[in-house]
Amino acid sequence: MEVSEAVSLEDHTSGQQVMPSSGHARSTLLPVTNDGSKSNNIPNGIGKSQKNPKDFIQISVPDSNRKFPLEWWKTGVAFIYALFNLIMTSVMITVVHERVPPKEKNPPLPDTFFDYVDRVEWAFKISEVNGLILVGLWTIQWLLLRYRSIVGRRFFFIMGTLYLYRCITMYITTLPVPECISSVAPKLYGDSQAKLQRILKLISGGGLSITGSHIMCGDFLYSGHTVMLTITYLFIKEYSPRRLWWYSWYLWICWLLSASGIMCILIAHEHYSVDVLVAYYITTRLFWWYHTMANIPTLKTRSQTNQFSNVWWFQAFLFLEKNVQTSVPCSYVWPLSWPPSCLKLPCWRYSRVQKL
Repeated sequence: MEVSEAVSLEDHTSGQQVMPSSGHARSTLLPVTNDGSKSNNIPNGIGKSQKNPKDFIQISVPDSNRKFPLEWWKTGVAFIYALFNLIMTSVMITVVHERVPPKEKNPPLPDTFFDYVDRVEWAFKISEVNGLILVGLWTIQWLLLRYRSIVGRRFFFIMGTLYLYRCITMYITTLPVPECISSVAPKLYGDSQAKLQRILKLISGGGLSITGSHIMCGDFLYSGHTVMLTITYLFIKEYSPRRLWWYSWYLWICWLLSASGIMCILIAHEHYSVDVLVAYYITTRLFWWYHTMANIPTLKTRSQTNQFSNVWWFQAFLFLEKNVQTSVPCSYVWPLSWPPSCLKLPCWRYSRVQKL
């Protein structure tokens, strides 16, 4: 049931009065003249004798908070989901590393890209630098979004699901090490304490070679670096204002960072071509499916005609998106305000009304 908040206006000579109440929608009380018709002269048409509520009519005023509820607690749940899957990925990499067959017994798989392009060892560092730049740009852009809570939980849920898929694929199929990779940490076999130390080192370093935490193999199918390079670009593009001319150049730069970073992964021979291809395919499809379902209200219900409702994460999707009534607009605000909203008086919200 909706809760409406009433705004009562009085003549400047008799003093202005505002009566706010909590709720998602607003309604304005307009005066009714003696003959029963509505008065359009709000400031001067209300006298002291018209304080009776029967002398007013109620008109609904749209409220954007009703269409886009913040629900930060849901964003927190999505963040915990993503964090859990990232930790599980680190654990799975450590487990799979013990299963990687030695290069002497199992030679690398044939790869067409490797046949034509020789390995450039420093290219992988360029890929990671590009990824860090894209993550930084997306973080700044996300902080400036008006509805950052909704966009944030979408990002965390999609990223968490992608890394959950990655845990499964790299565990069920362990590929041999590519030809030119030589800096592989030794196997620990039954040393549980050393494995725990490797897991913590991998998590603290973000799984990056430039931080010295990328020392294990086996996480080939599919590429986590490709996932981050792709998903950050997709979110930057999706939530960027199209009408600003300089933003098109900004998107081109982000696309070049993403595309060149993916190419550097292949040039460095850190992943097979199929690892990169599968990572790109799963990331783009999951992103497009989720946003299609989120932007079309009829796809948020279970029915025989809605084939999207057959995905295993549909119930989690409803939990995150059921209160978002339409597509989220690309609107930006300054994230910091002074004084904070919790310190402002309630009547300040109606300053425009009081000036009538």
